[in-house]
Amino acid sequence: MSGTKELDSIVFISIPESFQLPTEAFHIDRSIPLPVQKVRDSEVFDASALTAESIFAGILTVLAYDPHHEHTLYYRSLIKAAKPNILNELTEAAVLKAKNEDYEIADEIFAALRGLEPDNPAVILNSALFFDQRADSYRRSGIIEDADAYDESACLYYIKAMDAEPAVPDAFFNAGFFYLKQKNFTKAKSCFETYLKLTAGETDFAEQPGQKTEDENLSYKRKRAQELADEINRSNLDDELFKSAFDCISNGQEEKGLEHIHRFLEKNPKVWNAWFMLGWALRRLGRWQDAKAAFEQSTICGGENADIYNELSICFIESGDYGGAEKSLRHALKLEPENTKIMSNMGFLALKKGNTEEACRYFTAVLEFDPDDRIARETLAQLEG
Repeated sequence: MSGTKELDSIVFISIPESFQLPTEAFHIDRSIPLPVQKVRDSEVFDASALTAESIFAGILTVLAYDPHHEHTLYYRSLIKAAKPNILNELTEAAVLKAKNEDYEIADEIFAALRGLEPDNPAVILNSALFFDQRADSYRRSGIIEDADAYDESACLYYIKAMDAEPAVPDAFFNAGFFYLKQKNFTKAKSCFETYLKLTAGETDFAEQPGQKTEDENLSYKRKRAQELADEINRSNLDDELFKSAFDCISNGQEEKGLEHIHRFLEKNPKVWNAWFMLGWALRRLGRWQDAKAAFEQSTICGGENADIYNELSICFIESGDYGGAEKSLRHALKLEPENTKIMSNMGFLALKKGNTEEACRYFTAVLEFDPDDRIARETLAQLEG
């Protein structure tokens, strides 16, 4: 990624003989120019401002945005020798930033980590988890194209993490949930089954009374993986008809998707996921009453999640039944109190009912949870303008 704006913030210099880094654990090759981070907003480099930290910052920038630089190996060895704990420090910082949804900074740190140790399975898996989390955030904010792009990045890094030798069980466990969200149940089941095989026999450690061990977490994950794999088998969700239906509907071929999902339901009439997919296709086609009936059948067959009730609310709104829509949305919020998509729809429902003040409260609440929600921000600006 040479030539990016981030690289414009550094300058390569030959280290003066008088300058010494605060360590003697390695040899500095003064024939190789070192990248140095310039003072913020400065156009030129001030040699008097040279510090060890400005050199380390420059090295991390090169590793993040120009990992194929001719002196990458030297830069890696230098910063690892000077800062032996750099991997742990950067990982903790990146995870904390991601947890706090400071995604831009987290992205930079993860890029530096990959430049520092590109083949480290933990770095690869953490990158996959980060891209996965960021895709979810963008999708909640209605920024679909960016969400899709980060999903693609997450998928690539999950695959790379699962290719690691020796195998990393958690890569398969987390990838399983990623594929569940993608409605790729065949790959999800394969990931969960692989996780179960890799961790078989690892839950036999003795526990001390009153103490929790790492084994408890492993036991929980094994139980969850088994439940999900069994559910996919029991509901026949890895059937090719189900996958084809999802792919068709996702690509705007709703009528073709309906053919596949109807054929699936003929063999599997009690699978709530299939009724949900049927409702999804019908809703996209504007067949509100048929879609509503499908979503209601999904709940009868055991579906109980916020997405179903949110979809139901859309059908009620388009049918002019605002009372039914509000009931569905309130039930969805009870299931997921911090779901900004549901809050946003509550706001739009309030607008439909002519209650601008209530709508503003909902859109304000959305922005409190997700300041980057573009739809809520633009709608609120219009209402307050």
